[in-house]
Amino acid sequence: MSKILLKKLPLLEVLNEEQIELLQPLVENVNCDQDDVIFSQGEEAQFLYLVVEGEVAIRFNPDDGEILTVARVGEGEVFGWSSALGTHTYTSGAVCLRKARLLRIEGTALKKLCEEYPETGILILDRLAGVIAQRLQGTRDQVVAMLHNGLTNTDIVGG
Repeated sequence: MSKILLKKLPLLEVLNEEQIELLQPLVENVNCDQDDVIFSQGEEAQFLYLVVEGEVAIRFNPDDGEILTVARVGEGEVFGWSSALGTHTYTSGAVCLRKARLLRIEGTALKKLCEEYPETGILILDRLAGVIAQRLQGTRDQVVAMLHNGLTNTDIVGG
């Protein structure tokens, strides 16, 4: 795995050369084609993914409704963070929208690296927390818009 490529990814751009070298052996290339399921909601959370090229849909399947696309993840973005946060299963699924090149890091290996090298771990987890906060705000806005559209497009009788 190229150190230059890793350093270009927003999640990892704060790492110095030595920290990139620590992370490099943990990173694996994954290629997927359009419509490939990367992981399913409820599946064991094993990997954190970074998108090098392509696009991935993050989909949530509520118990009482249709599957919702809650995010579209593109170049330089990250998904599958359940594996890095100690959650046992993925809370959403991920499907490749178009041919993609991904990098993945096993969650347990990343956690071990963070424990052995706390300074590196803090940098990675701090960046990951920012990504999560941003994604959750986007998801919240999307759900509010969907609810608003649903309410305005529904005839209410006997109000």
